[in-house]
Amino acid sequence: MKCILLCAGYATRLFPLTENFPKALLEVGGRAILDYTLDKVNEIDEIDHIYLVTNAKYTPHFQEWASKKNNVKPITVFNDGTSTNDDRLGAIGDMQFTIEKAGIDDDILVLATDNLFDFKLKDFVEFYNQKKSPAVCVREEQDINLLKRVGVAKIDEDNKIIDFVEKPAEPQSKFAVYAEYIYPKTVLPKIKEYLDAGNSCDAPGNLVAYMYKQTPTYAYAFQGECYDIGTHEALAQVNELYKNK
Repeated sequence: MKCILLCAGYATRLFPLTENFPKALLEVGGRAILDYTLDKVNEIDEIDHIYLVTNAKYTPHFQEWASKKNNVKPITVFNDGTSTNDDRLGAIGDMQFTIEKAGIDDDILVLATDNLFDFKLKDFVEFYNQKKSPAVCVREEQDINLLKRVGVAKIDEDNKIIDFVEKPAEPQSKFAVYAEYIYPKTVLPKIKEYLDAGNSCDAPGNLVAYMYKQTPTYAYAFQGECYDIGTHEALAQVNELYKNK
């Protein structure tokens, strides 16, 4: 299994902090946000290589970070060639770029790196190993306004997704989808099919909406917290929570 870390977004809502510095390397509790995710990836025996995809502006920062990590699993940093928010490839475009650039022919664990979560990715991989089908992380949420801002999945008694809507005006389920995904190598060609058909290259939840109609796709309901660090207020709140950890 390969891990793809999505780090090519421009985090415009966090300007000026992220105007010339990547959000994933901002510090929370004295550590880069990305370091917390890396800890969890390193616990997964199946992962044998980590690919981090970013843009031209942030590439030097991530290369410096990776060179200093001396990580137990090799990290390769890819520059997707974009330099502004207007010409970005989008999360799904960056997934495909990485698959092609690295010549990946394995299962992939795909992670957005602006989330800070405390559940074990290892448990998510164990769930996937039982299903051997595309899998996403979900959590049951009670806040209707939150559900309107994210992807929402309806699942059956076997945890299979039977409906999915990105940012629904009227959520039909309480299962919010978070940006942690596993795709088996057998479905990787479907990502290119999705993009070639002219579908949105951005929000990775759009790929889930496409994928569950193509092949059985499952939802792993995690227990724990997952913070989306998208604004200055969210960053301040998470820093307060993590300052003593």
